[in-house]
Amino acid sequence: MENYFKEIEKKLEKKIKFEKLEIIDNSNKHRGHKFFSEDRYHLHLKIKSIYLKSISRINAQKIIMNILKEDLKNKIHALEISIE
Repeated sequence: MENYFKEIEKKLEKKIKFEKLEIIDNSNKHRGHKFFSEDRYHLHLKIKSIYLKSISRINAQKIIMNILKEDLKNKIHALEISIE
């Protein structure tokens, strides 16, 4: 899991400038839900980024979602994004 979070960080670092990134795994909060799978994460990304704050929230989220497009198909079930 820790290695996977480092992968996410590297993917984001390649494409956008940010000052701080915190990845919170909320998967355990969703155990018992209908489509819960141990193989897919429920993540909350907290990103401090002057660049992302300078563009619309929708566009900032689109950029992040596009970077993590393949992960969203295979490894991430839910993604919450907070931009500071």
